Amino acid sequence: MIAAIATLLLCQLLGEEIHLLTGLPLPGPVLGMFLLLGWLLLRPGERPTLVQVSAWLTAHLSVMFVPAAVGLIEEGPVLAQNGVAIVVATLASTLLTVAVTALVFRWALARQARGA
Repeated sequence: MIAAIATLLLCQLLGEEIHLLTGLPLPGPVLGMFLLLGWLLLRPGERPTLVQVSAWLTAHLSVMFVPAAVGLIEEGPVLAQNGVAIVVATLASTLLTVAVTALVFRWALARQARGA
């Protein structure tokens, strides 16, 4: 189990390093996920232990949001000044994302129905 956790952390660390060294417009954790995918394709025997570790991490995911919540509380003055704009931007981007997702889904269904 320790090896699986180390693999996850190593992939994220390497992703961060690649991001910092190359300046790619992808976040380090995303690059780390691609590295992990490559690792899993090369070593399929790693999957059972990674499944156990990821299931445990997912079960305790709410604990991982505590630092973010504390960080938000510390930004009280900024939130008081820009809170309405942040809420409006969040709502607008969420609605836009839902609308675009629905349109793409309808397009994909129509394309699949024509091809079938």
